[in-house]
Formats: sequence, structure tokens, C-alpha cells
Amino acid sequence: MQMTGAQALIKSLEMEHTEVVFGLPGGAILPAYDPILDSPIRHVLVRHEQGAGHMAEGYAHVTGRPGVVMVTSGPGATNLVTPLCDAYMDSVPMVAITGQVSRAVLGSDSFQEADTVGITRSVTKHNELLMSPEEVPLAVRQAFLLATSGRPGPVLLDIPKDVLQSKMEWYWPTDEEVSDSMPGYKPTVKGHPRQVREAARLICGSQRPVIYAGGGILKARAAEALRQLAEATNAPVVTTLMARGAFPDSHPQCLGMPGMHGNYAAVTAMQEADLLVALGTRFDDRVTGQTSSFAPHAKVVHVDIDPAELSKIRKADVPIVGDCRLVIEELVRVLAETGEPQADRSAWWSAIREWQDRFPLHYDPQADGEGLKPQAVIEALRDSSPAGTIVVAGVGQHQMWASQYWRFEEPYTWVNSGGLGTMGFAVPAAVGAKVGRPDRTVWAIDGDGCFQMTAQELVTASSERIPVKVAILNNAYLGMVRQWQELFYEERYSEVYLSPDLPDYVKWAEAMGCVAFKVDAPEDVKPVIDKANSVDDRPVVIDFRTDWLEKVFPMVPAGHSNSDIIVHPSLRPGGEKVVQ
Repeated sequence: MQMTGAQALIKSLEMEHTEVVFGLPGGAILPAYDPILDSPIRHVLVRHEQGAGHMAEGYAHVTGRPGVVMVTSGPGATNLVTPLCDAYMDSVPMVAITGQVSRAVLGSDSFQEADTVGITRSVTKHNELLMSPEEVPLAVRQAFLLATSGRPGPVLLDIPKDVLQSKMEWYWPTDEEVSDSMPGYKPTVKGHPRQVREAARLICGSQRPVIYAGGGILKARAAEALRQLAEATNAPVVTTLMARGAFPDSHPQCLGMPGMHGNYAAVTAMQEADLLVALGTRFDDRVTGQTSSFAPHAKVVHVDIDPAELSKIRKADVPIVGDCRLVIEELVRVLAETGEPQADRSAWWSAIREWQDRFPLHYDPQADGEGLKPQAVIEALRDSSPAGTIVVAGVGQHQMWASQYWRFEEPYTWVNSGGLGTMGFAVPAAVGAKVGRPDRTVWAIDGDGCFQMTAQELVTASSERIPVKVAILNNAYLGMVRQWQELFYEERYSEVYLSPDLPDYVKWAEAMGCVAFKVDAPEDVKPVIDKANSVDDRPVVIDFRTDWLEKVFPMVPAGHSNSDIIVHPSLRPGGEKVVQ
């Protein structure tokens, strides 16, 4: 059957069970937009290509399926670089299709030409310029396989306009043909049996173990296996920013989030541990602090599907390459079969409970005349939202408060930008998450700085009837930057003030087709949240006027040891000063 490269592209996406494409048409990709009219694939028309990329990420986070994005050449492709890098850093499966100028003018600096493959090489797992229509079906199959297997990530296919217009004979490659076309790509998924047995031996003998769970747990669909391992070993569990929800916050062994703004008990337990069982995590600097002083007494068992991560930051005593779920399941089986008794951990748990009691998460109560406490707003959102609500965060103080004060009880209910820390992530990612899980309530918790970067995607949400909800914690500042300037730059506030009333968020949201509210009184917080939760036919935006003086605690200053963790001033004996 004869068809154009464009028709083959859309048919190939259908064969890969693509439900939705987020995109924006333009000249070079235009041939691919015509066959969409005859396809069951839903297309979501965005207002900016960056929004399309973050929507694809949000969709992938909550479904586990690759988000698909399609944009044109030149500025369309370059606007996609940020979400590609974001997905690459956080191992999010994505397939990006970019248009390119026709083959005859490639390299001539023609209109809207850019070296997309060169530009995106460092922020994609694989990218490729397709030079004939016959390449399209195999390239699409390869793209989906690469994006979702091994360590997930974004894959980009750059397709010249005339390739999309040229004719080809349709075919669909077999599994064997796909495998033969990538002879060097064979991710190791099963852990080495000897290494798994050695890991079990170290766990059994450890008196102060910590299970250090990263985002790879979620990518591997390993949340249940993680729970089995934790309960088999009675070891405390910390869940990184990317792993929130992988282990229930209500579980008695859960210590919450470690790292720069982690819980005191989680941070200190890692510092005092004699064994770290690191699962699907990369020892990010925001977790380790000063690497030379991180967990100084601990041996390390490190499990990761990407062999490049093993011993990259911290030397692993027992490195295990493999899929987290399969390795953990084998580890649980070995622990049960050997029947070796676990070391006595009662003293360890006593110390952890004391840290939890002495240094809980804390904020001062609401005072008359002050802005709303952002932590209290998040607690109200949490307590008023239905079970299974998906929370999407931007980047900054509100992101940390959301991770700290929301209680995550199930996986795939927390979506955020971890590795790249992309301001503007929340609104479009929430739209993508709602498209992927229309049955769930989706709240974006955003800052006023982040919101202003990508708020236009609420036009997309309104026009496409995607009823996301957005809580803006509006403190009129770039809050995290201001916090650093207050603590480390002698309160020299350079270029961080945004103004509480410019723009008028309620009018702006209403102009984009949303229901909108402004809340500045504590007694109005819950009633307005209840109103927002009752709206299910359009997006909702709430402008919460929050206290601009509020800071995120605990905090480990950048470049310092995790042992230098700063707790809330109210919890510090004598109110000693922050370390400089």
C-alpha cells in the first residue's frame, strides 16, 4: 500500500498505541498534520512548544507511557530543548517529532532551518535525521523502544518536509527486525546473582541501614517490591524528590524526603547509616550535599539499570546493574530463602524516633495581619482533595513545601521537575497529567514566578476542556532566590521582587477561560478550595496571598555537609545563627 511519509508517520504512531500528541504546526511539519484529521489520535494544540514538551512529560509521569510531542523546524524545535533536557535529567519517556527543511536546502541556512540533531544530541537518549520516507516506520518503532526500555528518556526524530511528502510502500517492522537493527542495544535487566547474594548479606548484618529510594523505583513499577523489601528488613526508607509516593508516607518505616530541604530524620539517618541500599537513584548533589562528607560510615549497595550511574558519585561496595523491580524481587527472595537473621535494629529505630520527635517539620502559626502561611495552604489543599489526587509542582519554595506537607500514599501522584529544576513546568505538566488520567483530580501547586512563565497553557486547557486546578502561592517574590539572598547574601535582595498585583491573576485566569479566586484571609482558604474542587468542566486558578517572609526549612546550605542541616529557628536551642 502506497502512502506518504507523513501518512506513514501517523500510522506508525497509531501502531504504537499513541493516544494523544501534544503539538503546534508550522511549515516544515505541516504535511504530518493533514493525516491527523483522519486518525483516532487526539491532538492537543498548545500555545507554545515548551508547553507541548512539558505536557508530554506530565502525561508520561502519570501513565508510564511515552509522551508524544510534534513541532515544526527551527524555533519550534529549539523551544522544545528545555522539556527535552528536563525529560533527559529525570528519565522521562518521550518521543519528539520535529519538522525539518527539505533535503535540497539542508545546510544552506534556509528559512526556519536549525541543526536540531546537533542541538539536541546532549539532551536526548537518541536522535536521528530521517532522510527517506522508507525509514519512518522502523525509526518510530526504535524510538518507542528506546524511550521506554533500559533507562527511559526522550528520543527525537527530525524529518525533512519533502520526506514527509514523498511516497513509500507501507510496512511495519517485526520485533526481530527492530532487534536486528539495534545490535548493540541490550539493557541488562536481571541483577547478577552473586551481587544480589552479597547485598543480602550486607543487609542482614547492618545495624543502621537506610533504603535510599529514587525515581527509578517508579520508572521500574517497583513500588510494591520496595514495600516488600522494607518490611522484610525493617529498614527505614527515604524517598527522594523524584520518588515521592513510591513508599507510603503513612508507613511507619517511611522517613520522607532526604536532601537539601529534606526531613531532619531522613537527612540525619543517611549521615549516620552503616549501609545505604540505593535503589534507582543517582546520588544527586541535592541529596548528598558535600559528597566527601556524605554518609561517611556507610557501605553502599547500589542498584540501577544504567551502569554509568554505578560508582559515578559514590563508590558502590556492591554495584548491581539491573531493573529495580526485578532486582528487588530477587533480593527479597534471597533474604527469605537464606533465613539469615537480621541484626538488632532497636537502637537505630530509637535514635530515628528521637530525631523525628525533636525536629519535625515546623512552621509558625498564622499571625494577624500577615500573609497566608504557604504550608497551611498546602495542608488545606491536601486535606480537602480526594484520595489519589495528582499533585504537580513548579520549581522553588512551593515545590519543597508541596513535597514536605502533602502526604503521598500511592505512586504516580507526584509530578515535578527534579534534575533540571525548570520554572514554568507545573501548568503544562498538569495539563498533560490530566489528559493521561482524566479520572483523577489534578492540582498544580505553583509559584507566582513560575506561573508567569507558562500560564498561557491554561488557554489550551480551557479550549480543550481539560479541567486542571492551579494553586498559586503568591508571595510576590522569586521566593527561593530571595531565601538564599537573605541567608547568604546579607539580605541584599537583587532582582527578586515581582509585585503581588501585577499581573492581576484573577483577571488573567478569567481571560483564559478559567474560574478564578483570590484568597488573602485564613478563614477563606478551605471554602474556596472546596469551591475549586466542585468545578469539573473548566480549569480553576486560586491566587493565595502568602507570607513573603516564610522560608523553607530544614535546609542544607549548598556545598556544605548534610551534618550542617539548618532546622526552623523555633526548633534551634538558643536561636544560633545560620552557617555561612
